[in-house]
Amino acid sequence: MSSWNRYIKDFVSYLKIERGLAQNSIEAYIKDVEKLKDFSEANSHSPQDISYLILKKFIHELYGLGLSARSQARIISGIKQFFLFLVLENEMDSDPSELLELPRIGRKLPEVLSVLEIDALIDAIDLSKNEGHRNKAIIETLYSCGLRVSELVNLKFENLFFDEGFIRVIGKGNKQRLVPCSPSVEKEIKFYKEGTRNHMKVKPGHESFVFLNRRGAQLTRVMIFTIIKDLAEKIGLNKNISPHTFRHSFATHLLEGGANLRAIQDMLGHESITTTEIYTHLDQHFLREAIISFHPRNQK
Repeated sequence: MSSWNRYIKDFVSYLKIERGLAQNSIEAYIKDVEKLKDFSEANSHSPQDISYLILKKFIHELYGLGLSARSQARIISGIKQFFLFLVLENEMDSDPSELLELPRIGRKLPEVLSVLEIDALIDAIDLSKNEGHRNKAIIETLYSCGLRVSELVNLKFENLFFDEGFIRVIGKGNKQRLVPCSPSVEKEIKFYKEGTRNHMKVKPGHESFVFLNRRGAQLTRVMIFTIIKDLAEKIGLNKNISPHTFRHSFATHLLEGGANLRAIQDMLGHESITTTEIYTHLDQHFLREAIISFHPRNQK
């Protein structure tokens, strides 16, 4: 096994075990490092041979391929993590990527829906159809709890603590967090459960998932995208929206309403490499007060 392959294999273990990253994130890192590996092996460079100048040549080659600044920045970030790992493991004395600068990226602001637009999307749901209350519960949960689409489709009944006012979310890297649950979410999930869900024939192995398709199986991420795209088209919404748009809107509306930034970060399950250590654990009742007090769906 070449030293490149061995180090990449050890890097995977580090990302999985010590960093606790999700498989998708790990695969993205490895793809970036393997681009450098291919370049280096073509020029007979081992990892220890890599210098700042060699990395500059590699980046110049990426630029020559026509990669966008955003793609270049992602690859450079992955490589920086790889060499940081090698230094931590004492495989290298110094980090050749330390002085590498990320290309300037014009930051594209995510789409945010107004409260009126969200109300219009919810009002467009046809509650006379079997999936109507399910779809309304889905939109309410995405928006009122700020969930990622993967967190929504994996939500289970055992994670609903309505009496306490929270739901438990399994986020990136299998990390758990408690998210305050508004009365509107509790109401819509109960409507869906009692009016539709309890009368369905559920596929074995899918009994614990909250949201099911018409065949009684766990919903897919693609289906959530489709539900949202169809609603946007129905009301003539001239915005390119996705499930993540509701998460952005959740955070933006809470912030605009006066909620504490740290509370919002905690509810989203965000981690900043540079600031995670300074965050103290916030009292869960304080988090619940933040969302109940400032979320637009609770001010009607």
